[in-house]
Amino acid sequence: MKPRSVPLNIPNMLTLGRVACIPLLVVLLLFEGRSAAFWAAMIFSVAAITDWLDGYLARRWQEVTVLGKFLDPLADKLIVMAALIMLIPHGRIPAWAVFVLLAREILITGLRSIASSEGIVIAASNLGKYKTIFQMVAIIGLLLHYDYYWFFGLRHEWLQVSMHRFGMLYFAVAFVLTIWSGGDYLLKFFRVLCK
Repeated sequence: MKPRSVPLNIPNMLTLGRVACIPLLVVLLLFEGRSAAFWAAMIFSVAAITDWLDGYLARRWQEVTVLGKFLDPLADKLIVMAALIMLIPHGRIPAWAVFVLLAREILITGLRSIASSEGIVIAASNLGKYKTIFQMVAIIGLLLHYDYYWFFGLRHEWLQVSMHRFGMLYFAVAFVLTIWSGGDYLLKFFRVLCK
């Protein structure tokens, strides 16, 4: 599908809205407490929904633009990295893991730029999609962080859920998928380069 020239359509406005959420998310994560954690998770959840929605609408309405193709992955990376970096001082996530994820994103983005400049298209695998889903769910869990009781305030240890543990479980899966998908892309890149 050839990108259209009209940049300010609804999908792109949703993407820009996601970028606008980043400062609010960062400010909320400067504070401790359940209230700040809840609102940070809600803002991130809305951003995650718009991530799916803007792509869906752009394809359905055939409003794929050059601006959208640039902004959409950039907005995703910015909000994910902002959330992960802001979780480090709270001790909710190891700094080394965030560094590895950030290094992977920079490396793959650089390789994509090189491939694009040479007119090479390297198809993204489903691993990247699964990585994104697990990463988004993990971050929402880590943002919520605290223990919560389900079933309308009934307090019993069997009904208690640690959102931090939930988030770390999904983060572990996302971390493995991140490394795996990064390695998969590197392999494809060098195979194409060596042809």
